[in-house]
Amino acid sequence: RQRRVRTRLTLAAALYLLFMVGELVGGYIANSLAVMTDALHMLTDLSAIVLTLLALWLSSKSPTRRFTFGFHRLEVLSAMVSVLLVYILMGFLLYEAVQRTVHTNYDINGDIMIITAAVGVAVNLIMGLLLNQSGRHSHSHLPPTSSPGAGPGEHRPVQDSLAVRAAFVHALGDLVQSVGVLIAAYIIRFKPEYKIADPICTYVFSLLMAFTTFRIVWDTVVIILEGVPSHLNVDRIKDALMKIEDVYSVEDLNIWSLTSGKSTAIVHMQLIPGSASKWEEVQSKAKHLLLDTFGLYKCTIQLQSYRQEVDRTCASCQSSSP
Repeated sequence: RQRRVRTRLTLAAALYLLFMVGELVGGYIANSLAVMTDALHMLTDLSAIVLTLLALWLSSKSPTRRFTFGFHRLEVLSAMVSVLLVYILMGFLLYEAVQRTVHTNYDINGDIMIITAAVGVAVNLIMGLLLNQSGRHSHSHLPPTSSPGAGPGEHRPVQDSLAVRAAFVHALGDLVQSVGVLIAAYIIRFKPEYKIADPICTYVFSLLMAFTTFRIVWDTVVIILEGVPSHLNVDRIKDALMKIEDVYSVEDLNIWSLTSGKSTAIVHMQLIPGSASKWEEVQSKAKHLLLDTFGLYKCTIQLQSYRQEVDRTCASCQSSSP
């Protein structure tokens, strides 16, 4: 199943790359910003697929003495680079679109634009057939590669299929955009005086790209700042740990992500006095709760017996009093 997922995504990436280059060339020849913006949106989808393949590959790599957590953060770095590239290109196309809106001294080859847009529709239909599978569809730019409770290097087919489902949703979005470019191409071909439709498409598609890449940017920032993943609630996890028998308090609970879908936790708990013999049982329950119930990738649990702290300030005051 894992190999089938990689095969599908690799074929999808190859098709995206091939047509993206073709669309850039066709848009340049036709002098159409709409076509080139459509190719740019395809670049965001290609980046998402490549990141998924990278995550699947990195998850099989063992940690080293220097990189004890493994190489999962490479996925985050790749996401940052790809989004930055998309924004730079999008800024250039928006600048050109503004210039065309202000100055109308440009011509567009409607025939080439129609041919390129029509091929784009056909390619996205092929992508939909390639990536289509039964079940619900989930839209995620950095889909998780392991299921809740899975240990390092262990993967569940149900979670892995989310990568293909996400790519399928991307293909549907590209299909809608390609149809929009095709409609604009027909308008420009038969009504050249309405060539303003070309920069208008660039504005609309750029706005769509900003929305679709915002999630990548936000997830990347949270991971880099070692924030708590959005699907986890620290208070809820603390309450669940406190309900474990013989647990007196949860002193520290730190949760962060190595990369998307791989959350890690370090927890320090105190046990009620006289329960030292139950350390292994409490640790096992806490580990099961974090890995299986809340779906964390790794966890470190530190236990100690409860010790009532003495107020040293007051003790010092009493010892110094006459």
